[in-house]
Amino acid sequence: MQQQYSIVPKATMQRYPIYLKALRKLHSQNVSRVLSSELSELVNIAATTIRRDLSFIGCLGKQGYGYDVEKLIQVFNEKLGTGFDEKIILIGVGNLGHALLNYNRWNYVVGEIVMAFEIDEDLIGEVKGIPVYHIDQLEEKIPKDCRIAILTASTDIQDVVDRLYKCGVLGLIDFTHQHISVPKGMILKEIDIVSNIQELVFETNTLKKFK
Repeated sequence: MQQQYSIVPKATMQRYPIYLKALRKLHSQNVSRVLSSELSELVNIAATTIRRDLSFIGCLGKQGYGYDVEKLIQVFNEKLGTGFDEKIILIGVGNLGHALLNYNRWNYVVGEIVMAFEIDEDLIGEVKGIPVYHIDQLEEKIPKDCRIAILTASTDIQDVVDRLYKCGVLGLIDFTHQHISVPKGMILKEIDIVSNIQELVFETNTLKKFK
């Protein structure tokens, strides 16, 4: 019977991509097995926490041997239902879009941005080896089975969202701060840096009171 992963604590789920990134990096370096203590040093998470987290997906390391790196990667891919090789597209190649394309921490985690779309003719071409197409070519160029798009543009964004949904995109990362209505079955994750800073200001001010 397949294990039900709904019981996995949220904090544990948030650590899985961290483990997977480290494991994929080890695999690229031809490391075949790793102890929880060694993985702990790589990800700065306690070995006891790592062992508990991995036990939720049926991974129990052998004492003195540790974990088989390739097998553990396969377990993540199979039992978590994803190969973490998403073909992500970017909508908008302004300053923020450029910054995301320059971001070098996608490796070993969730896949990569494979192409971008832009309305400004002057930005059409290529950025860091990633092709940039005009937004009018969305339906023509979007990769097959693409499920995730990152939104940094703000022009006609609702129309773009509707088109993305018709193309099969099911998840959106939204940096636009625009009001967006998404259909049932589509997931929207809003990234609000200002709100995060406000929360930090509040929390740091609270800390001062107790010092």
